[in-house]
Amino acid sequence: MKAAVFKEVGEPLAVENVADPRPEASELVMKVSFCGICGTDLHATREGLTTACCDQILGHEYVGEIVEVGKEASGSWEVGDRICAMPFIACGHCLPCAAGRFFECTDKKVSGVDDAGGFAEFVTTGSRETILLPDDLALESAALVEPLAVGIHAVRIADVKAGSRVLVIGAGPIGLTVALWCRFFGAREVVVSEVATTRAELAKQMGATAVIHPDLGKGAEGLLQQFADVAGGPPDVIFECVGAPGLLQQCIEMAPHRGKIIPVGVCEQPDAILPFFGLVKELQIQFAIAYTRDDFETCVAMLAERRIDIAPMITDIVSLDELPHAFEALRTPSTQCKVLMRM
Repeated sequence: MKAAVFKEVGEPLAVENVADPRPEASELVMKVSFCGICGTDLHATREGLTTACCDQILGHEYVGEIVEVGKEASGSWEVGDRICAMPFIACGHCLPCAAGRFFECTDKKVSGVDDAGGFAEFVTTGSRETILLPDDLALESAALVEPLAVGIHAVRIADVKAGSRVLVIGAGPIGLTVALWCRFFGAREVVVSEVATTRAELAKQMGATAVIHPDLGKGAEGLLQQFADVAGGPPDVIFECVGAPGLLQQCIEMAPHRGKIIPVGVCEQPDAILPFFGLVKELQIQFAIAYTRDDFETCVAMLAERRIDIAPMITDIVSLDELPHAFEALRTPSTQCKVLMRM
């Protein structure tokens, strides 16, 4: 099969012919229709905590149809079923697996990390971690279930209430899905802070009630004043969706007494905070990562019922051969948001 393969830091992905996947008895083989490029993929191709190994096939936001069913696969799967899948193939026997929290399994494989990912013609999925897609749900939209699930998981952890004032820092794909779900669950004010004009406009389409352009020179005090000017008061919940050093401390300084801070952005660098401010305010800081099976199923259902619209986030669709160039372009994004590879 053809696949886009990571070779080394500083080099673009290479489209090569590689061996077809060999599934275990409990696994499925998906013919990939679409696979999204994620910020995590970009992190994996630079020096850092998550640098990928040579010859790794990246990609974990995939959808397609089944072409092979393992003899011991759980569920009534058939060749031709349209599916999406969590990018984990877990043990299926531990307590987290029983609860649908496959990310917590200590004996799991992760697509695009230590198992072949979806930047390829075919990819293996776990039969327990796979979700059947409704016939009337476009695969193009279903390709965004994974980032949607990251967003809903963070919002559920924050326990956003109807009438809440919410600040979302960053209008990348995850910040946008967080904004969407905050509005879905009834937040009164969903204010997105974003420096890029094109992404700020996109945030308005994805549920933001207002967008503010932070004055980086004025720090947390300036951003808090901007928020209060449009929302009428301080934020009840702050979602940090960038992952840049220094932002968590800014969130602590902006949060009101007993406020909530949800770091969602991936920060791979050492960071420093002054706990005293969090202490005297009795702040709650709850990190959020990944999702559960229920998060995935809810996203599929809401897309199928047309209760959410994810289409504005898809800004580019490229072929596998075009993927390496599109991938490199995302290191300095301009108008792109979510870029999909279409096989």
